[in-house]
Parts: sequence; C-alpha cells; structure tokens
Amino acid sequence: MRRRTLPAATALAVLFSSVALVAAGAGSAAADTATTLPLKSTGDVVVDGAHQRVFISDPTAGQVVVTNYAGTVLGAVGSLPGVRGLELSPDSGTLYAAVGDADAIVAIDTATATEAHRWSTGTAGPKYVALTGGKVWFSYGSGGDGNIGSLDLSGTDPVLALGQDTGRTFYDAPILDASAGAPGTLVAGAPGQSPVVLAVYDVSSGTASRSAYAFDPGNTGGGNLADLAVTPDGKDVITASGAPYYQALYKLSDLSADGKYVTNTYPNAVDIAPNGDVAAGTSSWYDPDVHVFKQGASSPVKQYDFPNTGSSSGSDTLAARGLAWAPDESKLFAVSSNNSDVYSLRIFDAPTKTPVTLTANAPATAPRAKALTVTGSLTSSSAFPAGTKVSVTRTDDESPAGKALGTATVAADGSYSFADTPQAGGKVTYTVSYAGDADHAGATATRSVTVAKSTATVTLNNNLKVYGYNSSVTFTAHLGTTYKNRTVEIWADPYGADKPNALVKKGTVDASGNLTATVRLTRDAKVSAKFKGDTRYAAKTTTNTVYTKVSVSSSLSGAYKTATAWNEKYSYFRQSKDPVYNTAMTMYPGRKYQFQIQQFYSGAWHTTATEYFGLDRYGKDSVLLDDNPPTGVRFRIRSSYIDTQSGDNVNATTYGGWKYFTFTR
Repeated sequence: MRRRTLPAATALAVLFSSVALVAAGAGSAAADTATTLPLKSTGDVVVDGAHQRVFISDPTAGQVVVTNYAGTVLGAVGSLPGVRGLELSPDSGTLYAAVGDADAIVAIDTATATEAHRWSTGTAGPKYVALTGGKVWFSYGSGGDGNIGSLDLSGTDPVLALGQDTGRTFYDAPILDASAGAPGTLVAGAPGQSPVVLAVYDVSSGTASRSAYAFDPGNTGGGNLADLAVTPDGKDVITASGAPYYQALYKLSDLSADGKYVTNTYPNAVDIAPNGDVAAGTSSWYDPDVHVFKQGASSPVKQYDFPNTGSSSGSDTLAARGLAWAPDESKLFAVSSNNSDVYSLRIFDAPTKTPVTLTANAPATAPRAKALTVTGSLTSSSAFPAGTKVSVTRTDDESPAGKALGTATVAADGSYSFADTPQAGGKVTYTVSYAGDADHAGATATRSVTVAKSTATVTLNNNLKVYGYNSSVTFTAHLGTTYKNRTVEIWADPYGADKPNALVKKGTVDASGNLTATVRLTRDAKVSAKFKGDTRYAAKTTTNTVYTKVSVSSSLSGAYKTATAWNEKYSYFRQSKDPVYNTAMTMYPGRKYQFQIQQFYSGAWHTTATEYFGLDRYGKDSVLLDDNPPTGVRFRIRSSYIDTQSGDNVNATTYGGWKYFTFTR
C-alpha cells in the first residue's frame, strides 16, 4: 500500500549522515503543531514509523525532504528531478521514489536518508510507485500514452518490464496503490481525468492482467482524481477526486460502489491507517480541510480547519496527496500551503480519538502540612467507561521531577476529588492526567498552590552595642528548628558607600543551633544572620546594628614643663608662648573634628569655645592658641567626633581625652 508502513519490531537508534542531514534522532511533537517546510511543490508523503520520520517529495526542487515527528527538518535527499511517488518497503528500511525527469527508480536508505541505489527505467519517466507481487510497479507516460511498468529486484540484476497495461487504459501515468491485504493486486487511477477511470490488475504472475475496469465508477459523474488508497483488508479502494464531494469506496472485485466518506468541496487526498481508519482531505478555503473517520463511520470523529498564514481571504489549503498516518495511528501528518506558496507540515496528535476536557481546581494558597483538596472534571462528547480514573502528580521543591500521588475515580457526572497534605512549602503544582483509552484522547490539567512555609527563628547578639575602634567582636547567630538546612551566613555591612556588604562566615550551626564569627570593627556596621530556608521553612534574615568609635588622639606642644596639679596632668606655658594643639583622628572623606576649650571658674568647668575644623588627608590637624591668655587660670581642651555633625555618620560619637594646661609669666 502506498503510505502504509510496518513498525520495526525493535526501535533502533540510528545516526544520520552528516552530509545529508542537519540533525539526528526522532522527536515528538506537541499536540496539533505546524512547522514551515523548505518546499517548492509536493508530490507525495510517506511516514516511516520505525525511525519516526516523514518523507515528502518535491518534484519542482528535485528533492525528498525529511523531518522528524515534531516537524523538524532533518535534511533532504537531492538530485531527484521530478520526484513524485513514494513507497516504503515493509521493513521500513528502504523508500522507493519515482524520479520522472531522471527516468529512474531510486532507493533511499531510511536510516541515513541518503540515496542507496538508482535503477534506470529506460525512456520511461516514472511518476507513481507501488510494491506488490514481489516487484516495484511504477506508472509513466503522458498525452495518451499512460502505462505501467515493473522492476524486479529479486535477482542479481534488476529486470525492467514496460508496457504492462496492454489495454491502453490511461491517458497519463496513473496513480498506483497496493495493499498487503490483497497480495498480487495493483490498483490504478487516472489523475486529473474526468470522469474518473479506475483499473485493477492481477500481478501475481509477474505481469499485469487487468481484472476490473470502470469508466465513471458508480456513475457519479465525478472527475479530477487526485488520490486513491487501497484498504488494509484489500477489499476496497477509496478515491479522492474534485467531484463528487466525498471520498468514494469501490470494490476491488468489480469496482462497484461500496460506500462513501462524506467530506466537502474538492476532495484531494486520502490515506488509510493500518486499522482501517480513514483520513480524507479536501482543498477548502472556507471549510475544514482534514476529516478523520473511524472505519465505516458515516460522520467524521474529528475535523481540522487550517489557519490562514498568507494574505488571501481564505485559509491555507491541503496539498494534493498531502495526508499520511503514523503507522501506530498516534499522529496524522498533513502538508498545506498558503497563497504565497509557503508550505507547512501540520501534525495532529491522536486524530481518531474523541477530544476530552480535563479541569483541575485547588485553593490558591494553603498552609503547610495541612490537608487540601484538588477537584475537577473529565468530560467528553462520548461517555467514559465506569471506573475511569485520573492520575495525580505533585511537583514541589522536594519532588522537582514530580511525585505520583495515586489516582482519583471519575464519578458518573465527570467530577473527581483528591486529597493531599503537602509537606513542602512554596509553589506546589498538581498535575492531573487522563491517559486516554481506545475512544478518548488523553488530557492533562495543572493547578498550582502557594503553600506557606513555616517561620524560622534566627537571632543575633550584640545589637546596638558600642565598641572601640578596631575591636574584634564575636557575634553569635542562633538558628531555631528547621527541616534539613542548618546553614547560616553571617554578613557585615560597614557604613559608607565605599565598603560593600561582605560574607564573614558561612557554616553549619552546632548542636545548640549556634554559629559564631569574629568581626573587626572600624566603622558602624549592620551585621546580619541569614538563613536561606529549606523546603519547609521560609528564609529568614535578622539584622543588628553595632556602633564603632573613632580613634582620636591629641597633644599640646610648646610647654616648658608638665606637672600634676588638681589631680590631673597639666602642661605649663609661658604667657608669651602660643601653645600648639595637635589632633589625629580616623580619617574619612570630608570628616571634621569638634574642637572644644573649657575654663575652670566658680568651682566648675565652662565651655569657652567650640568649633569644627577639617582634617587633612592623613586625619591630622594643628591649632595655634594665640589669644594672650591670662595667667593662673586653668584650661582644658579636647578633640571629638560627633556623629553626623562631623561631616559623616559612619562612626559612633567619640569624645577625645581632655588635655589640661595653664599659663604663667
């Protein structure tokens, strides 16, 4: 049979030739997809189930394009001018191609998608090809000289026999087909002729003997035959012609009418699955293009209407002879084109099964470790068997590949219900699947629930404490109960844009839940303890602030002596000598220090001067005291960093030590 293929007993992994193909391996298409094809025309479509590939002949470009089941173009077999009819061997190892403009039958190795053999047909340019009776049969001729030839490849050398149709039945090369259900029987039909002409040949003897002939079979007045296919049981041939508007069945025994598959305007394709189901195609701008029938059914189980990918008012149309079944009937392939001659391969999944609708519902949010219920419905235009079940899978952070939860029985009204208690928090997705049955397609529905994670406890010591400059401070983070993650990170983020937040330590807490880290403090800092969470406990960060003083020192120079007086160490200056007051402080851009002088009188210290002076780039400054001070009076002086008032806020307020001094004559 022209398009029927037999799957290999064992699926074999094959490597495609790097010359002939751009990719290797078979793919699987998503439901009802389409991909653009590099074609200039189409002649025939054949599906190789063993390698899961589709072969499409292109007479204009002289090539056979190869795709996988996903429609991805794997490559092309070239140098086949005028190639049209294709036929796959029963073992799926060889694809025979009728190459009219090269007067040859070409064998293509399906495992490598490369030309394996080429046999001359003399001066006959073959157009269509079929296998039966142990021979390759092909049609050829035109202009009143249509005929049939054969090629016997069983011996050492091929044997060519032309002129097998001695009755001069056909004006042009007829379309050919055969079926394993009728071994030794060849069926031929005149393409494009009105009315339709069909003939059946007994080729079991090695030569073609016409056993049935019909001019306008069924007296339909139809014409413009575009395609034909013999049923797997070898009982009938189904035709697709421009008129009448149905795919007619005729008995092979006498070509009398034996039924019809009613479609719509301009039938132009037909293909039959190994189990007898029928794909009937029409060239219809404004109606469905593909009609799928169960064997012998009066109404299609499915119809497909192509979209409009071009610029015309009508949709894309089906190419003549542009339908082909996958041998396991899991997919139907159709070649279409738009008004700009852009070709597409359309892939329909489960084409003979009734579509089903599957829904899934669940709460948008839910607490962790609490029961929730997934509900939904499974519906179809045809009834489901009693006890039909859907399977439920849960995908979450603990089971990223999905965990099967079991099944739920579908009630008579199509509803189902399933209870679950999710242990992981975060996004939890429930996938409900119906595998399908002999009459119903499979379906999948998903529903996601945001499951709240438990709250983790993370504490950190030393909050709001003040430390001296350059202190090494130990911080202890404590992690409470979690599920599996016992890792904590301690970070330190010093004040100031020039110091980045930095990881101090990352590690597993000890048996008491603690992790310690030492931080050397030179500025105020935000110290954080971070727990990144696990599948059941949410991430948690606790941030404390610790303050750090500056380093500040000062000195007086020019004193003639120092001595202890009034319980302090005093510097003594001559009234004629101007003291120099020196300050050194931790530097920061734009930093100033507070200069403060106090005088002791009336039994207490009183501020007589306060001023802010800038520091040089080394954090130093000197002040000359030249106010002709009085003698016998007690003074003290200090330098301080005042948070924010000293020009920045990266340290805690730090008061320097007092320097005591007095003047004498």
